[in-house]
Amino acid sequence: MTLSQTDFERLLRLRSGLRRFLRGGERQAEAVGLTPAQHELLLAIQGHPDPSGPTVGDVAEHLVLRHHSAVGLIDRATAAGLVRRNPDRSSKAVVRLALTRAGRAKLDALVDLHRAELAHLAPTMSALRDALEQGGAGARAAAAESPAA
Repeated sequence: MTLSQTDFERLLRLRSGLRRFLRGGERQAEAVGLTPAQHELLLAIQGHPDPSGPTVGDVAEHLVLRHHSAVGLIDRATAAGLVRRNPDRSSKAVVRLALTRAGRAKLDALVDLHRAELAHLAPTMSALRDALEQGGAGARAAAAESPAA
């Protein structure tokens, strides 16, 4: 399968936009006193759909970390007063995670900044969506490339 010049340009815009979004998020996290990893952790906890909170395994999966690496990150965030561990109501073997007030305040401080960045990235994402809906070969290649960005 051969990509057209337009397909390569679309891939470049998508990957560049994603990198800018991620790098900008790292700088913003540092500006509010978080490491980029702590920011991702707080987002993984707050964004988890289970009202009981995510487990360590859930967080490891969302952050694409090994379990022991997630535990270390959670330990450091707990020591910093950003996260707390709660026992699961139905199983003593399971621990759930929640943000502390301080953790939620740090995450909330980043919300408006992320909305602005997402708005900037939206045209690129729309172009990719449109290309996928058209079903072209370049669109399939773009879709195959995007998770690895």
